[in-house]
Amino acid sequence: PAVTIGAVGLPNAVIAASGTFGYGLEFAGLVDLGAVGAISIKGVSLAPYAGKPPPRLVETAGGMLNAIGLQNVGVQAFLGDYLPQLVQAGARVVANFWGDSAEEFAECASRLDGAPGIVALELNCASPNRPEWGGILATDPRALAAIVRAVRSRTRMPLWVKLSPNLADITTVGRAAAEEGADALCAINTLRGMAVDLATRRPRLWAGTGGLSGPAIKPVALAMVRQLAAAVRIPVVGIGGIRSGEDALEFLAVGAVAVQVGTASLYDPTAPVRVAEEMVRWCLRHGIATVTEMTGSLRP
Repeated sequence: PAVTIGAVGLPNAVIAASGTFGYGLEFAGLVDLGAVGAISIKGVSLAPYAGKPPPRLVETAGGMLNAIGLQNVGVQAFLGDYLPQLVQAGARVVANFWGDSAEEFAECASRLDGAPGIVALELNCASPNRPEWGGILATDPRALAAIVRAVRSRTRMPLWVKLSPNLADITTVGRAAAEEGADALCAINTLRGMAVDLATRRPRLWAGTGGLSGPAIKPVALAMVRQLAAAVRIPVVGIGGIRSGEDALEFLAVGAVAVQVGTASLYDPTAPVRVAEEMVRWCLRHGIATVTEMTGSLRP
């Protein structure tokens, strides 16, 4: 069931999504890390960052709100302390990264560039939990283009760009990223949302708002992935509310070449591996030889 995302070959079509699988090592005793298609790590920045104060997680109907705020150990600690162990465990690593300026994004990418075990870089300026940006950078085609351009000049590795759903037309930013040299698009990041504690009349998250993930966002994600796949010539990786092999195959049908599983891993650590196995079994039951045959198979 191997798949390719541009120049990146993976043993199956399911990647553990950034922010929901830690740095991968946290799951090492629960799942074979080498059996996961790839692991997109918790996003790293140039310096360690503590994130936002609690409460930072709230369950909602059909999903979850998070306002972790991009907490991470920093790129150097990741490269020195985490990546060697991931390589030893047989993991394929997608290095999710972020910064507060185009130069910071580019410098972070340059430090990750060529590190053994990393198969791709995943640029994240799509988080709704970084108010320091003055807005979600990935909702502005010009801002996103400038960041992708700066990063592209500092790395030869496959560069994936994660996109935000918090805008009117996701194809505008998808095209902007593709034109500046992105090798693949990952869609979607979380939707901005909030929850209210009625008894206290206060937001249930310290930050007020957070990112909504889980099954509730799957219909939104499917529609946006379909739009992107029709608008760009680079691969699209589908993300949003995937809990089963059938969920994942729906993303392939609308044009994705692979998927990322996120929130499901928080209650089922085996979710990425299980979803990949379910995809294969569904295809075999329906007379489809390979999972890749499902990509773009949606009928009018």
